[in-house]
Amino acid sequence: MTCQDTFDIRWARPVDAAEIARLFLMSSDGLAAYIWSRHAREGEPVEAVGAARYARTGTAFSYENCLLATRGDEVLGMIHAFEMPEPDSEAASPDRVLAPYAELEDPGSLYISGLAVHAPFREHGIGGTLLDYVEALALTRALPRLSLICFEQNVPARDFYLRRGFAVADRRPIVPHPCLHYTKGDALLMVRPLMDAADTPEIRLPETAVQHAG
Repeated sequence: MTCQDTFDIRWARPVDAAEIARLFLMSSDGLAAYIWSRHAREGEPVEAVGAARYARTGTAFSYENCLLATRGDEVLGMIHAFEMPEPDSEAASPDRVLAPYAELEDPGSLYISGLAVHAPFREHGIGGTLLDYVEALALTRALPRLSLICFEQNVPARDFYLRRGFAVADRRPIVPHPCLHYTKGDALLMVRPLMDAADTPEIRLPETAVQHAG
């Protein structure tokens, strides 16, 4: 994709669930593969579990909370975000591998659970544009900040978020597992307070596709 190319930002649809799952496998550094493997039937690919997960409605992990960057019928990247609820005191404790991430949740923020761009389309502003749209979404919902969890050893991702104004608010040591891409270091809670709406470039969230220069 060249700088003369364009891409659109649109809300995901049920038919996009499999593509969302593929992008989550990229963005989660193995964490999604671990979670989905725990729910897979014998012989079932984890990607199929993820696709079924994101085909649901009325739940946080749904296509309904996903914005896609597209060009024609091709999906270039995605961002998935939802308001992080207050912790449920009656919920079962997560297993050892997932416990660090549960401890890093930031209730009241718009939590970015996944951001990924397919390799051929990186370095063209798609990830930054998707972040801009999620910031606009948070402002429309009167949420005070964005949050996300990033692996400390994923230096390109960590540095990207630092450049975009996120700061490390908390951290937990990861619990190694064969599914995870990293075996040491911390999981980082990164938070970005939102600017006043008057100081933020106006972005209209899409009802239909909105075209952007690449």
